[in-house]
Amino acid sequence: MEYDERLARFRQGHVNPFDREEEDGTTEGKDPLKNEMRPEVYSSETKTQTSDRTMDLGLAEDHFSRPVGSFVASDIEQLKQAIEECKRLILELPEHSEKQKDNVVKLIHLRLKLQELKDPEEDEPNLRVLLEHRFSKEKSKSVKQTCDKCSTIIWGLIQTWYTCTGCYYRCHSKCMNLITKPCVKTKVSHQSEYELNICPEIGLDKQDYRCVECRAPVSLRGVPSEARQCDYTGQYYCSSCHWNDTAIIPARVIHNWEFEPRKVCRSSMRYLALMMSRPVLKLKEINPLLFNFVEELVEIRKLRQDILLMKPYFITCKEAMEARLLLQLQDRQHFVENDDMYSLQDLIDISSGRLSCSLTEIHTTFAKHIKLDCERCQAKGFVCELCKEGDILFPFDSHTSVCQDCSAVFHRDCYYDNSTTCPRCARMTERKQEPLEA
Repeated sequence: MEYDERLARFRQGHVNPFDREEEDGTTEGKDPLKNEMRPEVYSSETKTQTSDRTMDLGLAEDHFSRPVGSFVASDIEQLKQAIEECKRLILELPEHSEKQKDNVVKLIHLRLKLQELKDPEEDEPNLRVLLEHRFSKEKSKSVKQTCDKCSTIIWGLIQTWYTCTGCYYRCHSKCMNLITKPCVKTKVSHQSEYELNICPEIGLDKQDYRCVECRAPVSLRGVPSEARQCDYTGQYYCSSCHWNDTAIIPARVIHNWEFEPRKVCRSSMRYLALMMSRPVLKLKEINPLLFNFVEELVEIRKLRQDILLMKPYFITCKEAMEARLLLQLQDRQHFVENDDMYSLQDLIDISSGRLSCSLTEIHTTFAKHIKLDCERCQAKGFVCELCKEGDILFPFDSHTSVCQDCSAVFHRDCYYDNSTTCPRCARMTERKQEPLEA
């Protein structure tokens, strides 16, 4: 009965139930329960009972409700003491025991209540801009995220956290003002090119034995912090900036046709992820010999060249525009613009065989429309002017050759066997000379 009266008084804010007895046995507090206890019998068992009372008292309310009315500083101090008691109990109880699990849940509830008491009406802004990051407030309560700044778990139930909409950098609200890394998406926008040297190491001495990003001291011996090398930049980072994430390195793909993921730092991982689909690799200039050793690349190049030859048919065909045939390549827009630029994702898909299958299917659909389904496109075909035999020819047919000057189409055998010039080019030259002779 006396405990119930004390609980009611606490809820009204008249008493602090967490006042502890001094070590010397004095009873300065106003707690009548303490005055009844003798110092010589204030054993560990009594402490445990007091802790249980603290926990019960701290959880007597609904911790998921918004605070009502004004709160004084003593209420916050009481919750802080309850949290400390709960943390002490968790450490003392046997690991993985049911009682320890219950106390962990209580600790989460207490911290949530404390946060609500501190900011009952103040909400974090939904959007914050910092170092070119555009941070958006997250609503997810997942506990599987990790703060990129402090490298600790983000507890969505009791902590506010943000994600950059550009580079997906995640951090606690409390860590926002400590961020020193600018948004990687800005680098992608201004510097859309890869490091094409394989792991260009410069050495720890050039970095003054410090992390190249945060400048924390590092060494290969792990004292005071382990130095971790990024396979993309070749530089060394601390464990806070390098989490041993792995990524496919563009330089290794282009020079060695190697797709094994390597360890990279956090900033390199984000940069490579954002650059993955950007067509910035001109293989003919970087490594032209690659086409001699990778048959799949030759096949893809031929399919891309055929698609570029089909494009004029589609942009002048009403049916093709209505059917939006070219949108089948909307994820690889550069395939309808040129035949020599590749993205890293293109090369990965070529190596796995996925791109060859999908592009062959699209090529078949395009050819079917031009040669079979659409009469307007069929009317734009060619008849071989050298042999004047055979079916209607199109520039993307495998057995044809195209004049580089006038784009006339001939049978491949006829064009290379005939020693005369292109009949169409000769005819056009004659037409240009006629007005001059007249």
